[in-house]
Amino acid sequence: MSSTSRFLRAPMRGVVVPLAEVPDPVFAEGTMGPGIAIDPLGETLHAPCNCEIIHCARTAHAITLRDDGGHEWLLHIGLDTVDLDGDGLELLVATGERVSAGDPLCRFDADRLAQRVKALVTPVVLTNGPDTDLETLIAPGTIVEMGENLLQWQAAADRRDEAGRADSAPDASASRDATIAAASGLHARPAARLRAIAREHAVELTLTRIGEKAGGSRDAATANVASLSALLNLGLVQGGRVTVSAHGAGAQAAIEAATTLLETPEPGADRPRETPPEAQASGLPLASRMPAAEPGRLNGLAASPGLAVGSLVRYEVALPSVADTASDPEQEKRALAAAIAEVDAELERSTQAAKARGQQAEADIFEAHRAWLDDPDLRAAAETEIAAGRSAGRGWYLALEREIQRLRGGGNTLLAARADDLRDLQRQVMQPFAVEAAATLSGLDGAILIAQELTPSQFVEVADRVAGLCLAAGGLTSHVSILARARGLPCLVAMGDALMEAASDKACLDIGPDEPYGALELAPDDRRLTRIDEERTRRHRQAVAEHAQAQNPAVTRDGHHLHVGANIASSAEARAAAQAGADGVGLMRSEFLFLERQSAPSLDEQQAEYRAAVEAMGGKPVIVRLLDIGGDKQLPYLSLPASPNPALGERGVRLWQTHPALFETQLDALLEAGRELPLGEDGLSTLRLMVPMVADVGELRWVRERLEARAGALGIERLPALGVMIEVPTAAVCVDSLAREADFLSIGTNDLTQYALAMDREVASLALRSDVLHPGVLRLIAACLQGAAGHCPVAVCGAAAGDPLAGALFAAMGVDELSVESGRIAAVKAGLRRLDAGALAAQLPSLLALSDGAAVRQALKTMLEPERGHEPGVADSSAEGIEQAVELDIERGIELDIERGIEQDIGKGADTLGRTTSGPSNTTTRS
Repeated sequence: MSSTSRFLRAPMRGVVVPLAEVPDPVFAEGTMGPGIAIDPLGETLHAPCNCEIIHCARTAHAITLRDDGGHEWLLHIGLDTVDLDGDGLELLVATGERVSAGDPLCRFDADRLAQRVKALVTPVVLTNGPDTDLETLIAPGTIVEMGENLLQWQAAADRRDEAGRADSAPDASASRDATIAAASGLHARPAARLRAIAREHAVELTLTRIGEKAGGSRDAATANVASLSALLNLGLVQGGRVTVSAHGAGAQAAIEAATTLLETPEPGADRPRETPPEAQASGLPLASRMPAAEPGRLNGLAASPGLAVGSLVRYEVALPSVADTASDPEQEKRALAAAIAEVDAELERSTQAAKARGQQAEADIFEAHRAWLDDPDLRAAAETEIAAGRSAGRGWYLALEREIQRLRGGGNTLLAARADDLRDLQRQVMQPFAVEAAATLSGLDGAILIAQELTPSQFVEVADRVAGLCLAAGGLTSHVSILARARGLPCLVAMGDALMEAASDKACLDIGPDEPYGALELAPDDRRLTRIDEERTRRHRQAVAEHAQAQNPAVTRDGHHLHVGANIASSAEARAAAQAGADGVGLMRSEFLFLERQSAPSLDEQQAEYRAAVEAMGGKPVIVRLLDIGGDKQLPYLSLPASPNPALGERGVRLWQTHPALFETQLDALLEAGRELPLGEDGLSTLRLMVPMVADVGELRWVRERLEARAGALGIERLPALGVMIEVPTAAVCVDSLAREADFLSIGTNDLTQYALAMDREVASLALRSDVLHPGVLRLIAACLQGAAGHCPVAVCGAAAGDPLAGALFAAMGVDELSVESGRIAAVKAGLRRLDAGALAAQLPSLLALSDGAAVRQALKTMLEPERGHEPGVADSSAEGIEQAVELDIERGIELDIERGIEQDIGKGADTLGRTTSGPSNTTTRS
């Protein structure tokens, strides 16, 4: 072994574990770098060498240090210990300190940690030497004593010399011209991949625009791929020509990889630019495509109806307030390096999580952000500011602010959009240096807010101040869409990246109450603004008239009575629902009590919230959906196993069986909240429980057993009513057995549609096709109604219940209740009073014989629109509407046989669909 061999000592006494056997893919697959792990037999972590502490995690679970050779080592105590927020761990050092081998770094309570985390095994990882060959000096499975030599490796300089002699001269060079093939030009993700190529082959890699003068400035002509900002500022577009140059031992291989990357079109990126991406989906029926946007307009999916006029304001999270100056530049540089390292580590975790979900595009975005963090030009600019007396936070702000303004002012819309990514990195690195809370967002009052997407907490922050909301991403069943409908805030989603480049001092957001799409008009003229004012006045008068009748029952023109309940997330929303005229709460999403917090709500907190919701409704039924976590709803304090498809993984009732403590605490809170409450008019308890994601009756029985056991332990004799959400197709098909044992059923149309059509409701590009009115989904609902007939009532609590077209159809099919967002209650009741449910029920067989959801939706719209001499929604021209829809299908080449469809496809379900005209509703006995 060379005299330049290095050694790392064991930081604690314990059993040596190969890194590949650590039960965490981030470590086991070498993503963080090479290393070893120790299963500790002590409770103190020591320094494995003479080193400088360059980062201590806020939660005390991880320490990064730099040895005298420049190697950076991550010591990570246990797995998932970040979730403990420092509980059971005590840091003994601070960032910037110099320590000697054997000095104590951190103490931890092994017993306390072992009860709460996946494992105590502690990885020791070399984070800045992915190609370093480490030799383990202690056999795996044996005990190493603290301070023993554990790892050995050869110095990097010697390896480079040997590699140069063996393979090629270290000063080898190569170059080749290339043409940019990507439709979006050279943007952040391929730029990050160029950086990775340079690192993989250990070369210096540069790009020079062909046609520029040699020796031009870096910003004008040439960029080193190590600097993401420099690459992007080359402004390379599709068809642009560059010279790729590499210098180093692996120059030729690097050139091959880099030119292949640049000359290969990105998948799915070669669509005609004038056609919206949503309209390019293979096989998408013409009737269900997003309408092509006219000049000066942007279209989107209608998440919440309404009409708004206001200036466009881009949503940006306010930047933290940081100190302007500092007295110790070297300390500030170390602090900045530590903050960047912490953000980088979080991005790495996000990258691995995205890959585990199969979201490679999302993972690429995180990798591009990591490349920006590692940009030497940005780091140097920040350190220059620090050397001039700025604080670390202020230096980082100024360095990135110049780059952000350059990206936005360069006339390239793609690069301008990337400025938002850089702004986010600016905020994240500044956060540890905040000296006070971030400033309140300004300029929002009365504006139309535009954003890529929003979290529920961000929505709540702005909802009371803005006139409307437009999102580039998102879907109709996202949390923000649900919240917008609840507040009656006009909202469009899935509008595409063009939204983020829009600007207007007076724009119009127009979303009709029964339209699948809406439009954002960027420059309405005076005539249009006058018509908008008239339409707003008309809609306001209509809303006032509807609200005046909101407390009255909803009875259709032919005498069918339906309950209209509210979908809520809190007791405060229950009070709003009662004022809005709700006949009860059809869905209380209890998971909102658990989200956006660092620990689960206590039994007392939950009990108070549930009881307050019941009291707000004044004796009307309140249905609480038991905790529905998993899929798109994650809790920061609950570690769920990674799943390639989270929507099909552990969620709902499946999750409860692996986390019984969380589940039983909620049951106890609900039982205590419902203790001694009076019964409702239907003889059932006022507070009712509903189980999500049930696939068969066995799961319902398991929950009932647990409910009975907890009630017995609490001395409660009268159990609350227990119902089932019909979201899984098997539950709809096998509803007979469920209906015999459940007290009520409620159809969750969001998930039922997702699973029936095999279309993830979180994927915006599928939102156009994921329609509850697809005949296949409607037949599942018909089967559910047929199986439940005579056993228990059936409600619809999914988003479609508030859709004027879908809601009318569900009423005709015979559901007993529609549960909608509070802001829709008055309008839904008014629509039901205008409806002749029997006339619409007569046309159900023909509706179900149509080809897809778009055809059904168009037919319903034709049938229910106002006719001369009739009130809106009477459905007496339905036969004509059906015939028109069938003719359209035939014109598209789709062969339909309505008679055969009625006889073979609908069967007995057709009789059940029409039961509203032949017998009383279940509503009279059970709600």
